[in-house]
Amino acid sequence: MKDLVRKNIAGITPYVAGKPIEETKRELGLKEVIKLASNENPLGPSPKAVEAIKKNLDKINRYPDANGFYLKKKLSRSFNLKPANILLGNGSDEIIDIIIKTFVEEDENIITADTTFLEYEIIARVNNRKVVTAPLKYFKYDLEAIRKKIDRKTKVIFIANPNNPTGTYITRQEVQDFLSDLPENILLVLDEAYETFIDVDDFPSSIGHIGRRNVIIMKTFSKVYGLAGLRIGYAIAKPELISAMEKARQPFNVNLLAQVAAVATLDDRKFLAKTRKVVLEGKNYLYDKLKKMGFAFVPSVANFILVDVGRDGVAVFKDLLKRGVIVRDMKQYGLKNFIRVTIGTKKENKKFIKALRKIS
Repeated sequence: MKDLVRKNIAGITPYVAGKPIEETKRELGLKEVIKLASNENPLGPSPKAVEAIKKNLDKINRYPDANGFYLKKKLSRSFNLKPANILLGNGSDEIIDIIIKTFVEEDENIITADTTFLEYEIIARVNNRKVVTAPLKYFKYDLEAIRKKIDRKTKVIFIANPNNPTGTYITRQEVQDFLSDLPENILLVLDEAYETFIDVDDFPSSIGHIGRRNVIIMKTFSKVYGLAGLRIGYAIAKPELISAMEKARQPFNVNLLAQVAAVATLDDRKFLAKTRKVVLEGKNYLYDKLKKMGFAFVPSVANFILVDVGRDGVAVFKDLLKRGVIVRDMKQYGLKNFIRVTIGTKKENKKFIKALRKIS
């Protein structure tokens, strides 16, 4: 068996997903479990998305629109762009894969941070591409350190903004300065999965770079829009880049129900506003309680908080699990004494704090 597997695959540690609620109930015999591990929308999906899914259930015997006409049309209008600026993907994971397959030659490399979304490195290594990493500085992307890592083989730079798992961000001015002397033959990918939770004034208006530079922006319906289970994301770039990526995209990659749900949820501004309100109020609540309990944490502009628990994060994760609270240990990210907790509903946040108190 060993001889059958490609060498670059054999050494990869797979992505560890947040533990599912039902699995936790079965394993531990618990009746009530909350999940604050995967940065999902605690309110569920938009009611408009659910209604759109119900209306289209009788159509699932047909292949979906391979080009996503209606969703691209709606997205392009919202950004004042053209449908040719949009690529749809089966979640951001597939888009990362498409970017690497499209642009990175076998002898070229990608650069990212050493503590960021794990899939940049995992997907690059699956495609047998070299990954170069730069350390964070104060839990934040260090663009100067990344700049120093650039060599003649660098093709793509991945930046999660806001960053997962730290919740930190790079500013508008920092992005502009970084782009000002970035070589023209290098792509900058800005992963803005959590941009809809931003509550600061100096976050980059990255759409403005699309026409002028080799910039790709990734966004998702998994977080604030509550469609994580349908797997749908999208990339925004100039048409020449999108056209190239379309060649590497699998046909029918975004299913029919995902497309109609995404179109519907974009119209539900009330749901979006409610989600932001719940997250921002919940964040302030958790900040206050964590401070009073003596826990250090990294201030976040996303819908999660990276918490220094002062001891083995895996042990804390397991202790919380026994009390029906699923969080994310940070072992795979190299942050041994940390956990990451998603901001939930008021009830869920209180349950997390109560459980954390009991094990502290």
